[in-house]
Amino acid sequence: MAFFSSAITTLKTLVVAIGAGLGVWGGVVNLLEGYGNDNPGAKSQGIKQLMAN
Repeated sequence: MAFFSSAITTLKTLVVAIGAGLGVWGGVVNLLEGYGNDNPGAKSQGIKQLMAN
C-alpha cells in the first residue's frame, strides 16, 4: 500500500509541475508576442525596466 501512496504523491507533484510549466510558458509566449508587434516604445520601456532592476 505504501507503494501506491508514493506513486500518487509523485503523480500529484508531476501534474503540479507540468501545470506550472505551462503557465510560465504561456506568459513567455504572450510577452514575446507583445514584442513581435515591433513597437519601439514598448521595447524601450521594457529594456529600461530591465536595466533598472
